Amino acid sequence: MQKQFSITLDSISATQQFAAEMAITIKGACVIAMTGNLGSGKTTFTQGFARGMGIEEKVGSPTFKLVSQYHGKHLKLNHVDCYRLENEREFFNIGGEEYLDPENAITIIEWSEKIEKIIPPDAIKIEFNRDSKNTDMRTLKIEGWAP
Repeated sequence: MQKQFSITLDSISATQQFAAEMAITIKGACVIAMTGNLGSGKTTFTQGFARGMGIEEKVGSPTFKLVSQYHGKHLKLNHVDCYRLENEREFFNIGGEEYLDPENAITIIEWSEKIEKIIPPDAIKIEFNRDSKNTDMRTLKIEGWAP
């Protein structure tokens, strides 16, 4: 049974801080599969996660180039955005298999529901839900990782 919990974060900085703290606890290669509506905090989370990995470069959404890569202190970060992809075949056409079994890297996949059938079973899954009344507040449902 996978570990699962939810956390509500009340600001962009709280989301980034939580992600940075999470990054510090992950010591080896893995895949983090993120789902959630547009503007729900996936890129904001990735920015904090990158900071926790010791990445000083500006991390933005890779929507148009599909994949961005960064070098952290101990591991690389592959930031993949599947928003513009239709299916798993298109993911494989961009060399996606390398990101599903990363070597010395953490792969964060935004819009992972587009390639849901090929997400590794041991991936950490994070579902982002934004509060309709307070747009800075979001709830993350996390499976496969525990603080």
